[in-house]
Amino acid sequence: MAHFPRRARFGAGIALAATAAFVLTGCASGTAAPASEGDAVDAAAATSLADFGTFEELEAAAKAEGALNVIALPRDWANYGEILDLFAERYPEITITEASPDVSSAEEIQAAETNKGLDTAPDVFDLGLTVALQNTDQFAPYKVETWDDIPDELKESTGLFVGDYGGYMSIGYDSSKYPEPTELADLLGADYKGAVAINGDPTQAGAAFAAVGLATVQSDGTLDDYQPGIDFFSELQKAGNLLKVDVTTATIASGETPVVFDWDYLNATHTTDNEDWKVVVLDGTGYAGYYNQAINVDAPHPAAARLWQEFLYSDEVQNLWLAGGARPARMEAMTDAGTIDADLAAALPEAPAETVVPTEEQSTNAGTLLGEKWAAAVQ
Repeated sequence: MAHFPRRARFGAGIALAATAAFVLTGCASGTAAPASEGDAVDAAAATSLADFGTFEELEAAAKAEGALNVIALPRDWANYGEILDLFAERYPEITITEASPDVSSAEEIQAAETNKGLDTAPDVFDLGLTVALQNTDQFAPYKVETWDDIPDELKESTGLFVGDYGGYMSIGYDSSKYPEPTELADLLGADYKGAVAINGDPTQAGAAFAAVGLATVQSDGTLDDYQPGIDFFSELQKAGNLLKVDVTTATIASGETPVVFDWDYLNATHTTDNEDWKVVVLDGTGYAGYYNQAINVDAPHPAAARLWQEFLYSDEVQNLWLAGGARPARMEAMTDAGTIDADLAAALPEAPAETVVPTEEQSTNAGTLLGEKWAAAVQ
């Protein structure tokens, strides 16, 4: 296992060490033999485009399957709506089923296990790092055609899961009712009574996990021990300021969750419909992370799953992540190649001077600690 520094700076707009060093070995299945003319391709065993022969042959195999099952992809999350619509427009022969858009990363894996062997099982996943690390036996290794453009620190070495888009943990708030929080401790004050929410359960959801990570480093802790972050939310609960409501676009629009810990690109989407909604990345140490793509090892539509991965890591769709305010994994390589949307890149918020990202070991240890301590801390 390679080791990387716990503190890493964002360069050229992306975290070259975001989502940690997770170079796993010994996990890959055997590589499928390249297709010969007239041979049927075993799509479920394909580990790269070469196993299909050409991109057109991959497209043909996916069209023959005629379906793609996705899960946990809210349309207002990092521009997924536009991305899904573009895929449907480009491949009308492939029917997309969008299941359970608001479930957590852990619930994605549960859905795959529950529906194993059925046509309704998810073909692909979009996961926080902690859940991805815990479930590598659920993934099929696959390296997209643009694999070399993806920083090593953002991909498992055999392609079991790969970072795709990311950002910074932030606080969104209704500025017409609440003052701007300038430091974490502000949220403990009477001004924020019954107002502060996080996006999910940190034992299951990546965004909520990151909120505890941010609270940890903003409380002078380190990613070696998330206890300071747990303690902060325990204090928030005791002060009567913590809302135990799952955050959605609807809860923000209605004012039910008026102050929210979430990724900056997700919080920023609410400014479109509410001019009073503001987003702040706290001064001091920032917390960054990427979400990861993976293919279900039991995908009912394995060719379509692999076509979806190729689609997501194309220049066009990487720029669509950028249009959603997220930082795409290939951003540095695309900047060098001149294929990045320069205007969208320039519009990104300024990165914190110092940003931390958890290593594999830190994420695993934090997940264990949260499982033991979180429920009691916020009851």
